Amino acid sequence: MDTSFLSIEAYKGIILTAEEFNHDLTLQFGLLSGDCKDENEYLIEAKVLAKEIQEADTDELDDIFFGNIPKKLDLNKALNKIIMNIQEVQKIPENKKHYEE
Repeated sequence: MDTSFLSIEAYKGIILTAEEFNHDLTLQFGLLSGDCKDENEYLIEAKVLAKEIQEADTDELDDIFFGNIPKKLDLNKALNKIIMNIQEVQKIPENKKHYEE
């Protein structure tokens, strides 16, 4: 699946929120979509990824952020916001979501 197949709500809640924080974080969530068959699977996996990044050690964060590791407190705030956004998107019935035409 490509991120262009995400609902507008999911795209804004995850991809744009990650981009507001750090482009390298956006890359992680963007790449994840290629391993998912649909938005529901993506939302589940994105939440797992966010939690994994929160628990990552310095070496793992160095790889994710290409040597420019953000402050852990700021990173966790951004990831918590993404997790909350995912939970909100999961509550939206499919017929109420919006998609690019």
